[in-house]
Amino acid sequence: MKEKANNDAKSDKLINPEKSVFQNLREENEKRQKQLEQQQEELQKQVELREKQRREAYEKRIQQERLELMRMKQGLIEESELIPEKEEEEEVKLSFWEKVKSFIYLNKWWLGIACFVVLLGGFLIRDYMSRPRPDMVVLLIGKYGAIGESENLSEYVKSFADDFNGNGKTEVEVYYIDYDSKEDYANYANGSDTKLTTQMQIADAVMVISDHDFSSMVVPDEVFVDLSSLFTDNEHIDKQFFYLKDTDFADRVGVDRSKIKDDTFIAVRAPKRVMYASKDEMQETYNKDMPVIEKIIDDLSK
Repeated sequence: MKEKANNDAKSDKLINPEKSVFQNLREENEKRQKQLEQQQEELQKQVELREKQRREAYEKRIQQERLELMRMKQGLIEESELIPEKEEEEEVKLSFWEKVKSFIYLNKWWLGIACFVVLLGGFLIRDYMSRPRPDMVVLLIGKYGAIGESENLSEYVKSFADDFNGNGKTEVEVYYIDYDSKEDYANYANGSDTKLTTQMQIADAVMVISDHDFSSMVVPDEVFVDLSSLFTDNEHIDKQFFYLKDTDFADRVGVDRSKIKDDTFIAVRAPKRVMYASKDEMQETYNKDMPVIEKIIDDLSK
């Protein structure tokens, strides 16, 4: 037992020195860490002190300048060392051409854009004025690709029209707008909304071929003429609409009768002021086209 106790004591003597080394290292590290923290705190205090002194000096200078400015305004002093007077810049006199060059240089981008807009506007106006005018324009609105993509409707209307513009030939243009109120994306992609809005705000056409998908978007009593008052006892007419389903319209324009829906109609825009045309301009188109429309209705009512 004594021998075992002696061995344990020897082991403790061997281990204790190692523990003291680790403890010394830890204590030394803690001491260094505290020193670093104290140094950082001291540096932070010095930075804060310098910032405070700088801020106080700035505020003091501003306050002194304000006092000096008030004294100058009150006439107590004429000038101040704290508020130096601004030197008046000599006005540079430019000649007329120098002013022009300066203006062009300072505004070259805006002038470039303005020139482009003017040139583009002039080109569009020239194109519009030089474009041949058809004797009559018909609006075809809806999902009527079979009709809109052929010349048959144009030829059919042309058979009742005259050379209104006096250019020696009869021309009828069918303006087809592929439109479906339930297909917003397709309308946007095809520009159908813009085309439809534009055509309804100009006076190029009064004859409209469409259906109730379109008429439900407008107020028929305000937009269209009451055909029932002009064509009494016509079985195909209901108020503003001449319905084409039970007529020979499909045969006239060369399409299958299934392409003509039950609510496909002919309507006539009423003369009134719109955004891009006066009532007189609409009336002029109406007076020119209405005799042709009457002939078409008579032909399809046989």
